[in-house]
This record gives sequence, structure tokens and C-alpha cells, in this order.
Amino acid sequence: MASSDAASKGSFPPTLKLNDGNEIPVLAYGLGTANYKSTSGYDQGQAQPRPHQHTRRTNKSPVYGNEEELGAAIKASGVPRSQLFVTTKAHGEQQKPTQEAFELSLQKLGLDHVDLYLLHGPWFAGSDEELQQKWADLEAIKASGKAKSIGVSNFLQEHVEVILKTAKVVPAINQIEYHPYLQHGDLVAFHKKHNIAVSCYGPLLPLTRAKGGPVDAVWSELAGKYGVSESEIGLRWILDQGLVALTTSSNKGRLQDYLAKLGTFELTQEDVARIAEVGNRYHFRGFWLNKFGPDDRR
Repeated sequence: MASSDAASKGSFPPTLKLNDGNEIPVLAYGLGTANYKSTSGYDQGQAQPRPHQHTRRTNKSPVYGNEEELGAAIKASGVPRSQLFVTTKAHGEQQKPTQEAFELSLQKLGLDHVDLYLLHGPWFAGSDEELQQKWADLEAIKASGKAKSIGVSNFLQEHVEVILKTAKVVPAINQIEYHPYLQHGDLVAFHKKHNIAVSCYGPLLPLTRAKGGPVDAVWSELAGKYGVSESEIGLRWILDQGLVALTTSSNKGRLQDYLAKLGTFELTQEDVARIAEVGNRYHFRGFWLNKFGPDDRR
């Protein structure tokens, strides 16, 4: 996995080159849990996510029920499509053929292509053969040009290995919950070995849902050292490992601060290692507990 440009060498956010030659911004705004809707109907009166206000990379899935809102926001923003990086996912519980579900997503988004299309989870396939077929479906979508890059989400090493047995295209990225309290053992190292990028959702859960853990004091200390917020330390910890950070917030000012400040400093290798070591003293998983269980550290 190619590393991102140094923070001091260009505008923020820099990009990460994927194994297919495409580039992805290292900071993304997630529209999933931040703008979740239990129904798929679109209400024009609801607040719309605005990519030009935050970061020009967005991530979402049909399961969140907000593709139409994102499409409307993209249209209203006036930001050229070439300056946006849009990700969506194949959600297996829709019980639709992959190609049909993908075309429906494009229709709702009002786009002729997405920059990244992901398999939302390995559990949406009932067998190894079905998982391999779903990946073949994504390969066909990439070949059509309607998805520039393809990847997976919530996959453990054994799931990636199943895909690699038959893949003609190696996944460009795996999007996983990742933070100091859920470091997945050797999973990141496995991905780097196979030149598969890692995108991290929930990077700030130690602050938002697991407050009081051992990393609090370290993040607070480093925030003082660098003159930034604890959230910015948490995101920088992701970036300084060569990973992609996916964050959410309803606070416009906070998101603007991320763009303004995250490019002004870098953690030292010692800082990164210290956060990892302290984080490994405690375990917390925030998402997909029905699939992994709260004690699953993978």
C-alpha cells in the first residue's frame, strides 16, 4: 500500500494510491450512522449532507437509506463531479442481484459512476462459492467502468483469502472498524502484504462511545503537545499508519477544523506506537456485534 503524501508537502487531505492506480483521499465523511434513515423514502425537508462543506469524499450504503439525499446534495453543491470521491456498497440483504442493486444505487445518487463500490460484509454470502461469485459481480461492474475501484468491508483475513483464491481483480480496499481499542491483530499487516488499502470507520469511538478507557489520558496529553483537539489526535493516529480515516459529525465547525488542522502536524512513530500499546490494554467493538460479538478482537 502506497503511503500518503506528508502532511507538510501539499494541500489537505492528500491522497493514497490504490493497487489499481486510482487515488483516494485519506479523509472521508461517512453518511451512514451520521445520516441513517430507517426508511428509503426521500423527504426534501430533511437536512441534506453537503460534501462541499466537509470533505469531498463521501461514503455510504443503501442500508442507510440516504442515497437520494446524497445525490441531491451533490447536485446542489455545485462541486464538479471530478472533485468528488463517492463510495457506496452492495448490501446483500436487499435480495437483489448485485448488478440490479448497483444500478438502483446509481439512479438514487443521480450519477453515472461511483469511485468505489464495496461488498458491505462477508456474511451476506451463504458460502465461499457465493462470496466468490459476489466478488465476480463487482469485477464485472468495475470492467463496465461504472465503478472505478472495488473493495470489501468488514472482512477478516479468512474472508479476503476466500476472494483471493478466484479473484481476477484484487480488492483495492477493506473498510473496517478500527481504533485503538480494536486493532485486529495482524489484519492490517496482512492487507499491506497484499497491497490492499485499509479504510477505518469509527476511529473516534474511544471519545464518543468508550469514554473512560486508557487511551483518554494519552490523547489528551498529545492534544496539548501539538495544540490540537483529542479528535484530531485520534484521526492523525489513523493517517500516520498509512490508513484512510472515515469520520462523521453533525458539527460543521468541527469538520472544518479537521481540514484546517490535520495537515499541520504529524505524530511521531513513538506517539503512534504508544497509542497502539495503551489501546491494546482495553477492548471495545461498536458495530456489528451481532456478527462478531463484543469480545471478538479480530
